[in-house]
Amino acid sequence: MLAVINELKRLDPKLEAAFVCDRAFESQSRGLMNHATVAVPVHVVHAGKLRRYHGVPLWKQLLDIPTVAKNIRDVFLIGIGFVESLWLLGRFKPDVVFAKGGYVCLPLGYAARVLRIPLVIHDSDTRPGLTNRLLGKFAKSIATGSPLDNYDYPEDRSVYTGVPIDKAFHPFTADEQQKAKHVLGFSDLKKPLITVVGGGLGAESINTGVASVSNKLVDQGFALYHVTGKKHYNAVKSRAPKLDDYRLVDFVYKDMVTVLGAADIVVSRGSATFLQELAALGKPTIIVPAAHLGDQVKNAEVYREASAAVVLDDDAVRESDALFQAITDLWEDKPGRTTMTKRFSQFARADAAKVVAKLVLRAGRQERAL
Repeated sequence: MLAVINELKRLDPKLEAAFVCDRAFESQSRGLMNHATVAVPVHVVHAGKLRRYHGVPLWKQLLDIPTVAKNIRDVFLIGIGFVESLWLLGRFKPDVVFAKGGYVCLPLGYAARVLRIPLVIHDSDTRPGLTNRLLGKFAKSIATGSPLDNYDYPEDRSVYTGVPIDKAFHPFTADEQQKAKHVLGFSDLKKPLITVVGGGLGAESINTGVASVSNKLVDQGFALYHVTGKKHYNAVKSRAPKLDDYRLVDFVYKDMVTVLGAADIVVSRGSATFLQELAALGKPTIIVPAAHLGDQVKNAEVYREASAAVVLDDDAVRESDALFQAITDLWEDKPGRTTMTKRFSQFARADAAKVVAKLVLRAGRQERAL
């Protein structure tokens, strides 16, 4: 979103923008939007999601009473969010709404529909999410992160753009990588650095796995930069080893390109946008998709089939030395690592933010022309 906003500002200096999110991501959103090239006020609406778990039979999900109760509650939250979105859009009267596909986009997208405000959506994941499938029925334009044959969106309104990322994401030279390690506070710049990121809210399995093998990795000569996610930071910090070569942070509000550019190997969830940033950097990557999120599982499978990344499952990372073994194997196989990153880099599309921004501007200008 930040990459698209900054590109919109470059293309249209008169741009005014606002960002809408739910309460769970409010603090991260405010921190991120502080780095936009235009002032971006952040507004919070209620939202809810339909909890469906990949690989779990429907009958078993229906017998999960606590989850069913949460789903019923969230239907009411979506209704509240819809009313709040109507008020927001009615107050600000935007020319266009751009939705990225998270569940918070559902009430906002339908409010835009009711108020006849053009809607442009982007689907990063190879497996279309429920929100985008619903909004895609009336969206003015649909941008996709993967080739169109992965989706069933109407072809006349769909464009394969890739995933928008900041232009700062590019392959680092050896000198740039060493400078990035220094910025992160590491003194021995020759040590291979493992950067671990589990998403904005964190990933319990990855945090547990890293904590269990951190001593062994440091003993093997690795340094670690571990982004826990705000939700898990205190719990991880309480049990994390106190080592000079193990840095623990809760969230990265700015300079994520420095954090990732410094890395020799990255351990990541299966977020499509984050994986595109890593592809643009050309980083050897170990993907641990969230087992209950089918979109992440599908994203990871695309890279696995292309031999562009190593993929591990949650249970293996949480309960065994699989993560330690994957990191050491990847580091020791330099030819294989080089080949893998070349394949990974082929997935990056440097002009994605610009193409998406043009779709948004076109929809807004068409509306003003009417």
